[in-house]
Amino acid sequence: MTLTIERGRHDRIGATFDGDGVNFALFSEHATAVDLCLFAPDGQRETHRLRLPERTGYVWHGRVPGLFPGQQYGYRVHGPYKPEEGHRFNANKLLLDPYAKRLTGHVRWSDALFGYNTGSKTQDLTFSTRDSARFMPKCVVEDPSFFWGNDRPPVTPSSDSVIYEAHVKGLTQRLGGNNPGTFLGVASDRVIDHLVDLGITAIELLPVQAFLNDRWLVEKKLTNYWGYQTLGFFAPDPRYLAHGQINEFQHMVARLHAAGIEVILDVVYNHTCEGSELGPTLSFRGIDNKSYYRLAPDPRHYINDTGCGNTVNMDHPMVLRMVMDSLRYWVEVMHVDGFRFDLASTLARDDAGFQPNSAFFAAIRQDPVLNRVKLIAEPWDIGPGGYQLGAFPHPFHEWNDKFRDGVRRFWRRDDRPAPELAARITGSAIQFDHSGRGATSSINFLTAHDGFNLMDLVSYNHKDNTANGEDNRDGHSENFSDNMGVEGPSDDPAIVEARALRRRNLLATLLLSQGTPMILAGDEIGHTQQGNNNAYCQDSEISWLDWENADSDMLAFTKRLIAFRKNHPILRQRLFLHSKARSSDGKADVLWWHPDGRRMTPEDWEDPALGFVCVELRTASGTPAYSDLEDALFLAFNAGDEIEVTLTPAPDGKVWSRRINTVSPGAPPERIAFGKLVVPAHSVSALVLVDA
Repeated sequence: MTLTIERGRHDRIGATFDGDGVNFALFSEHATAVDLCLFAPDGQRETHRLRLPERTGYVWHGRVPGLFPGQQYGYRVHGPYKPEEGHRFNANKLLLDPYAKRLTGHVRWSDALFGYNTGSKTQDLTFSTRDSARFMPKCVVEDPSFFWGNDRPPVTPSSDSVIYEAHVKGLTQRLGGNNPGTFLGVASDRVIDHLVDLGITAIELLPVQAFLNDRWLVEKKLTNYWGYQTLGFFAPDPRYLAHGQINEFQHMVARLHAAGIEVILDVVYNHTCEGSELGPTLSFRGIDNKSYYRLAPDPRHYINDTGCGNTVNMDHPMVLRMVMDSLRYWVEVMHVDGFRFDLASTLARDDAGFQPNSAFFAAIRQDPVLNRVKLIAEPWDIGPGGYQLGAFPHPFHEWNDKFRDGVRRFWRRDDRPAPELAARITGSAIQFDHSGRGATSSINFLTAHDGFNLMDLVSYNHKDNTANGEDNRDGHSENFSDNMGVEGPSDDPAIVEARALRRRNLLATLLLSQGTPMILAGDEIGHTQQGNNNAYCQDSEISWLDWENADSDMLAFTKRLIAFRKNHPILRQRLFLHSKARSSDGKADVLWWHPDGRRMTPEDWEDPALGFVCVELRTASGTPAYSDLEDALFLAFNAGDEIEVTLTPAPDGKVWSRRINTVSPGAPPERIAFGKLVVPAHSVSALVLVDA
């Protein structure tokens, strides 16, 4: 078949089907020419090589009449190969379109994928003439239109959100039914029924944008399970497509929306999978290395604030545009409801360091599509000044590791844990109460994909990552965990019950705290990773949730906690609590109580052995009348021996009723007579005011 190529348009970057042809456009500031390579349906035979005829600004473009969705393609980009000047063009390497909407599969590792000849001390300065096409997946022209019907994103307020962090395959591989390990598996009735029954409002998926299986992992017969090595910012990873169609993702989103569940994507825009100067040439490096990446003063090397070999150059307007176009695509075309940004400090970094008003933040905050979805930052990276908890601007939420560590340390009875717990259960105001930010800015979590899960947190004092093949050197060593007397699994009934109680206490602390709670998938059913706190390469039963042996008691208690949170607006406030008097009744919005019925003093808080926190909560001072929906809650967190607490007198016609008691998780409501509350050792109690 003879094909012609026309001028085309520069403003539609990527491969755009227009009804009777496809427009191709690719940004490269330093290229000298760009060849479009078209492939047969088998993806192996190159049928045409067409030079893009036009360059407008730094966008190379052309239109090919007669092409339709399903056409496979890639690029070869010509330009200087001068690593010492930051240029690594090599037209022998087939390159993926950064805007590709679908990829045919995954990279098959070969030395041909590298722009240089391997084997010498200065190998990256050499030039490889090997063709990489047969080892590369191909881009696919897509028409991403989808019949959404009456799809309505839930738009759940952050104050009402309960986030569930999950891995597509880990969640569904052992669930049974059709299409395990895929988007269609997540869209199944069993998954959705579980989420709805649990009370989840949003599922946060570990990376689903196309990513690379690192060569060193493949050679060890492992895989990049988590997905934090992005290869394409627009394409869903092929491993999650049961039938190879991107509408499978859209179907999943529509099904979750119909159940009232939002979809949040964990996205990695801080680096790409091409690594350092010794990494492969798969896309960005060969298209325009000097534009896409932040280079060191010696431009042969990369700035590596991510620990992954390179850093995406968000200072370049066209690279920033690519990221913004990607985010808008996932919202407008794929209908997702938000993003969690991996190593988000990197996205706001320039040569002077972290910038809260960086171009990236400014672009998102003014964007009418993106400023209305949920935005969550992982507020750190490994670069200088990389830890930036609390420094991100509205409307960003942030993962709060201080909540994680503070709660763990309290229940482990570390030195002086009570004041830290008090700060965390009231929204971490010292970090977030500024610049008009709300208490919901704090994403509170106990566990996440990275680190011990909840069962292992109470079963292991030490990580066991030997399955990763790195001699247990990887993963965090300080987890603030407590094995309750035995390392690893135990059949001792006392140990089993102690661990169950500790898990209930931890989850109760999470769901009774101000902020936005996030639960790790599997914690509600007692999943264990066998002590592995860095299961990034474990596509195995270590990571796949074991539904057959689900802990039904833990599941029932988690449901009860989430329902309690949803029923009590005092736990879900946007305004911070600072012991200020309320205009409605003159009462303070938060009161810290000693068990003997008096207010806590500074001397009380300074006691290093203090193992309890008792707090009375009301709606915050300044809360509008229409949001002042209940009287008060009383919470008692006791990491020590049994205590008797003298409760603040109930208002006339009211009485305190204990609704949560972690020692008796299934107990019915208990009215407290004579104002004396017995709080069992190592437990959490939550009380509400009810009619006498």
